[in-house]
Amino acid sequence: MRFDPELAEIRFGTGLGPRVEPAADLQAFLARLDGPDLAARAFPVASFASQADSMARFRALGRAARQGDGNARGERDRILRESRRSQLRWLAHAGARWLDSADGFRERLTRFWADHFTVVGKRPMTRAMAATFVEDAIRPHLTGRFADLLYAAETHPMMLDYLDQFASVGEGSPLAARGRGLNENLAREILELHTLGVDGPYTQDDVRQFANLLAGFTHGRRAGVTYQPRRGNPGPEVILGRRYGGARPRLEDVREVFEDLATHPATARHIARKLVVHFVSDRPDEAHVAHVAARFAESGGALGAAYAALLEHPAAWEPARRKVKQPFDFIVTALKALGLRGARLAALRSGEIRDGLAVPMALMGQRWERPDGPDGWPEAAARWITPQGLAARIQWAMAVPTMLSERIGAPLPDPRALVETALGAHAGAQVALAAAAAQTRWEGVGLVLASPGFQRR
Repeated sequence: MRFDPELAEIRFGTGLGPRVEPAADLQAFLARLDGPDLAARAFPVASFASQADSMARFRALGRAARQGDGNARGERDRILRESRRSQLRWLAHAGARWLDSADGFRERLTRFWADHFTVVGKRPMTRAMAATFVEDAIRPHLTGRFADLLYAAETHPMMLDYLDQFASVGEGSPLAARGRGLNENLAREILELHTLGVDGPYTQDDVRQFANLLAGFTHGRRAGVTYQPRRGNPGPEVILGRRYGGARPRLEDVREVFEDLATHPATARHIARKLVVHFVSDRPDEAHVAHVAARFAESGGALGAAYAALLEHPAAWEPARRKVKQPFDFIVTALKALGLRGARLAALRSGEIRDGLAVPMALMGQRWERPDGPDGWPEAAARWITPQGLAARIQWAMAVPTMLSERIGAPLPDPRALVETALGAHAGAQVALAAAAAQTRWEGVGLVLASPGFQRR
């Protein structure tokens, strides 16, 4: 394996730029993950719990409006508008972290796991709160044990609400006699998407019994989550051939299932493949996948060990760049290549964030925090390089950098210098030729950012 500092930032980080200092070697690149999360401190995103008062107020106003309070509807709409502004602000903060962080791999891993554990807000107030899930459940567990990340993600209010777990009661629960029923959504997605994989060694009966064990989760006070045994199913439950729990459902039994799923050999293979596909190739090298899976399994699901295995394999450093940047990645790496600072992005007004980031992303095929289903965003290059998506990328590359430059008072770089800044030794002759031949600076910058060389990592 031969470590390539520039390729490391392009493929595994958040791109090159005038303020980027590539790591000297693999050890230094990985060591950044052990440091403090400075970017998150600089550009904060709220926790789910911190939104409890607003959510409670919103619900109370809804009740008041239905009872004829003429002022309640206006106040309710004001809270909802502020929630939407917060969503745009958190989008800008996510981008600002990419721009300023010295640890691009951390930011990429955050987006990877946020997609692996996809949540979508389904109610008026939660539609703008997927970022709180990432902040609460994903970032704190990036380098720990997969079992801890798994438990934090699956028991977060956003996940439980998204997959209708709050509506579920065990088949033998006293509540079942009152017309409530079992919901299998969460159990199925944990087994199919989050751990064992769609081809994993589980059956429909495993799904049902796992759902019975999970049925105790419900809303707690102040928007939290609690586990109520009376909602669960008297056990034991048999999942993948092992018995869990007894006559009285317990949260400890749920934790035990998560521990076993997190270290299952099928989970190791599933997670390894997803990591290699996301970072390296839509058609992964099977030896690369096997290497990551083996390290994941040997370490008991230690994520740091899996990341090291991902990067230390020779296939990780193939010079051909096969992955297409998703719209968020493309836009923010472009801004980084142009030298935009995080504080400048974070200071944009809501309308500017919407017009410069959210709307172009949607035109490129990626509505922020609104994937089509629980399996998240597709990885295949063909899904992103469509006629409409490519046209939107080119339009953004030609127009928005100039608009942002004018707005923040920073000149556009010389296109020939941008080639080196954005792509280093991986630019290729065609990109350099196009930049040199451009008649104007803005055209040259747009050509560099719209080039296939910049679109891929």
